Amino acid sequence: MTSLDHEQISARLRSKAVRISTQEILLARIEQSAQEQDLSQPTNCKGYGRVHHFRIGAPHPWPANPLPIIPASYRLALDPTDVMTAQVFQIAACNWRCWYCFVPYNLLSANETRSGWFTAQELVDLYMCEPDRPLIIDCSGGQPDLSPEWLVWMMTALRKRGLDNAVYLWSDDNLSNDYFWRFLQPSERELVREYRLYGRVGCFKGFNEASFTFNTKADKTLFARQFKLFKRLVDFGIDTYAYATFTVPEAPSLTRDMGDFVDRLQVIHKNLPLRLVPLQIQPFGVVEPRLRETHRRSLAVQEEAVQAWNEELRMRFREDELLMSMPLVSLRTD
Repeated sequence: MTSLDHEQISARLRSKAVRISTQEILLARIEQSAQEQDLSQPTNCKGYGRVHHFRIGAPHPWPANPLPIIPASYRLALDPTDVMTAQVFQIAACNWRCWYCFVPYNLLSANETRSGWFTAQELVDLYMCEPDRPLIIDCSGGQPDLSPEWLVWMMTALRKRGLDNAVYLWSDDNLSNDYFWRFLQPSERELVREYRLYGRVGCFKGFNEASFTFNTKADKTLFARQFKLFKRLVDFGIDTYAYATFTVPEAPSLTRDMGDFVDRLQVIHKNLPLRLVPLQIQPFGVVEPRLRETHRRSLAVQEEAVQAWNEELRMRFREDELLMSMPLVSLRTD
């Protein structure tokens, strides 16, 4: 996928996944999809939602994953727990096709036969009708930022229901486009920045150009763009966190490349690595049919890569810094 193809695909998917005039978002219908088989409990919200159990624990040598549990607990003034649930809604569109994505590709193409239109108010109403509601709503996908308006509409709907101080809003971003800046009005961007119970996670799809291209099938030039997009969010003042995936079939310069990756993160802010969680890729049921020998090799390479990541952080940060709670890690520049 060239850079031009990427822009055209993104624009086409946006046109199919959002209705600005009626403030509607096209959401994937998870019920009766291949993804449903991987769920630990039934879908909810008329088949368009699911409850996800976020867990802090991770197998050695992978770092613990406090996202979004610790930021949500911090903002909600709760004692953190090892497991926390979230109400997940998935926009039915994504401009990339990451091989390890837990969502079936047919739920990422804005296909109306496998999705449905909802306003944010309707989503909040569905959420409120659920028993034992999670305290987190996760705007996921897909790529939610194909329609950055979704966040604005969700914040507005939660505020109208008096839930803006009771429900933590979390959103994913694959760092593929600048639509947050291109399509939102300054007042809308300000709402996102000032919304107290909101956190955002951007996912770096690799630690070098080779891993990025392998994971996304996107042009290697878009690897560097991820850092520029993330920097704009940090500089704007949004409470932003990061994931990274380290899968690649071969990594002949692993130590050097991982060092370069951490260097790039620290160009954005010296503390950014302390707000990043490497994700261990595991093949879900949906992923298994996509696996080839290169993918299986990459699952082994990621185990070496995370050790290189751990060593980079040990060399760059003190132990007390490595143990700091993520929401307390400052990305401010003043």
